[in-house]
Amino acid sequence: MDRILYTAMSGAKQSMDQQAVVSHNLANLDTAGFRAQLHAMRAVPVQGDGALPTRVSVAGTTPGSDFTPGPMNATGRELDVAMQGNAWLAVQTEDGTEAYTRRGDLQIAGDGVLMVGGRPVMGDGGPIQVPPGSQLFMGADGTLSAIGEGEGPDALADVGRLKLVTPEEDLVRGDDGLFRPRPDAEGNVAMLAADEEARVATGALEGSNVGAIDAMVSMIDVARRYEMQMKVIGTADENAQRANNLLSIQG
Repeated sequence: MDRILYTAMSGAKQSMDQQAVVSHNLANLDTAGFRAQLHAMRAVPVQGDGALPTRVSVAGTTPGSDFTPGPMNATGRELDVAMQGNAWLAVQTEDGTEAYTRRGDLQIAGDGVLMVGGRPVMGDGGPIQVPPGSQLFMGADGTLSAIGEGEGPDALADVGRLKLVTPEEDLVRGDDGLFRPRPDAEGNVAMLAADEEARVATGALEGSNVGAIDAMVSMIDVARRYEMQMKVIGTADENAQRANNLLSIQG
C-alpha cells in the first residue's frame, strides 16, 4: 500500500480538527468578551523504517488565543461592564478556584449572588452578594453600590467591588472557556492579585473579536483542503486497485 495514504490521512485529520476550531469561533461570534482560538499546522517527517524523503505527516496545535480587543458596544444597562485595557474579571469556577473572563453581562441570581456566564463574580472577600430587590450602581473602579428597596438616595451603600486583575503575560484558555495563568513547574496555578488601577466602562459590553468574514473564509479554505486530502486518498486507492488487476492477469 502506498504510504501516501497515511500522509493524506494525517492532513485530513488535522483539517477536521482545524474546522472544529473555526466552527467554535464562529459559534461565539456574538458572545461578549470572547477571544478567538488559534490553530496552526506544520509538516513533520515520517518516522519509522518506512520513512521516505517525499512523505511527510501533519501535526496540528492550538498555540493559544487571539487577545486582540473586541469592539465596544453601548447597551445602556447598568450591570453591563466592559473591562478597560488588559483588565480581566475574576469569577469562581465549579471547583471553587478562581478564573478570569472578559465577559461583562452581569446578572443577579435568585439568592442575590452576582453572576456572569452562570458563574459567581469574585469580590475582595469572595463571591459578591447584593440585597434582593435593590437598585445597583457601578463605579468606574468596579465598586458596586446599592439602594435598598423602598429606600431613598441617602441609603446608598457599598456592597462590594469587582475583582479586576491585569496579568503580566497572556493567560491560557481552559476547557471551560475561562482563562488562567500558566501553571508552574509543579502544575500549580496561582491566583492573580487584584489591580486597584484597573477600570471598567459601565453600560457597555466588549464584543467578540471573531471576524465573521474571516471565519467564513477560513471555514471554506479548510473544507477545500480536506476535500483535496480525500481526493489523494481516493487516487491512491484507485492506483492500488489497478496494480492488483495487472498482477492478477494470467500470462
